[in-house]
Amino acid sequence: MWLRVVLIAAFSVLATAAAAEKTNLLYAQQVTAAAARPITIPDKLWPQIEPDTRAEPILFKKRKLRKGSVCGDINIQGKPVGNVSSKVKACGVKDAVEITSIAGVALSRPSVMECGTAIALNEWVEETVKPTFKRRGPVVELQVAAHYACRTRNNRKGARISEHGKGRAIDISGFKMADGEVVTVLKGWRKNPSQSQLIKIWRGACGPFGTVLGPNSDRFHRDHFHLDTARYRRGPYCR
Repeated sequence: MWLRVVLIAAFSVLATAAAAEKTNLLYAQQVTAAAARPITIPDKLWPQIEPDTRAEPILFKKRKLRKGSVCGDINIQGKPVGNVSSKVKACGVKDAVEITSIAGVALSRPSVMECGTAIALNEWVEETVKPTFKRRGPVVELQVAAHYACRTRNNRKGARISEHGKGRAIDISGFKMADGEVVTVLKGWRKNPSQSQLIKIWRGACGPFGTVLGPNSDRFHRDHFHLDTARYRRGPYCR
């Protein structure tokens, strides 16, 4: 009798094990088949990613600025013109550049100079000119009265060659605002609010430039600022 009971129990265990193995095999087959099937996600569940319409123009502008930059600064726009020679020995510019805009502010005409002068001009415009005219402007253009020219100082016969003849000077006669207003050195120097702004701009040039001359210096500069990068042992000459 006991033998029969043992055999029945043994057969029951074997049957249970076989059933479990069959169940596990079936589950494994189902999992494998499920993994092989591609997962399809409804469109409405995908995150809606909109193109950044602002980033593309900014990147395009930066690439364009980088392409047109000179003197190793993206804020100095223009083109290299190489060495500028002259029949006059004291004149000429080595590795000259022709500048069209500085720190986002256009020049009224392309101006030839060497990079040291362009860098000084950029510093002055960025740190002094633009902040001074921030509320009134913004300033969009520097009016250039003179840049490179092989001539004597103040065009006087027998005088020494001007820094203009070495590509180290630029003359600025006015500042144009975004609304079309033009603040000129000639008319604005004696009348507020332009007077205080122009004086601030004149002072701000003393440092980036070695020589700064304005209406108070002499009759030759009553209508413009003369800015050049000549250096002196005693420091900048500003008058």
